[in-house]
Order: sequence, then C-alpha cells, then structure tokens
Amino acid sequence: MILGIDWDNPAQVRKLARQALDCTLDALDCEPDEPLDRARLELFGLAQLMLTVMRESADENIDTHGGPAWKAFARALWAEHDRRQAGL
Repeated sequence: MILGIDWDNPAQVRKLARQALDCTLDALDCEPDEPLDRARLELFGLAQLMLTVMRESADENIDTHGGPAWKAFARALWAEHDRRQAGL
C-alpha cells in the first residue's frame, strides 16, 4: 500500500517494473531510511523470489502462480524485459 500502486493500471505497474530491472546491487542502499524506498526494495526482493519459485515449479511440472498483483507485476517485468531485448 505504501507504494500507492494501482495494480490494474498497466502504466504504473510498468514503471515499477522498469525500476525493478534498473535496480542493481552496487547502486542499492540496502538500509534505506525512507519507508517508500524500503518498501520498493522489499517488493523487488519478493518479486525475485516469486519468479524463482515459479520457474523452479515449472521445471517440476507444478503450476504455481500468485494473485492479481503478482500476475500484473510479472507481466510488466516480462514486457519490459522483452522491450529491452528488442533494443527499444
């Protein structure tokens, strides 16, 4: 809630996906002072964990998925990834 993301708003979710993909360990403040920055950092970590669990589940032929917010974020992450791979 602190991020104020409307998970039904593709533009907001896509912006968050860009931030997640731009986030690198060397540029990261691992102990942010601002609650918004801490929430964003925690979300990015949870997203990485969720995508890893989903990939490993798929490898075991297990269908694992999250709720609507996770699905929206995963779609945005993949769309942004594909856009970058295409050089756009």
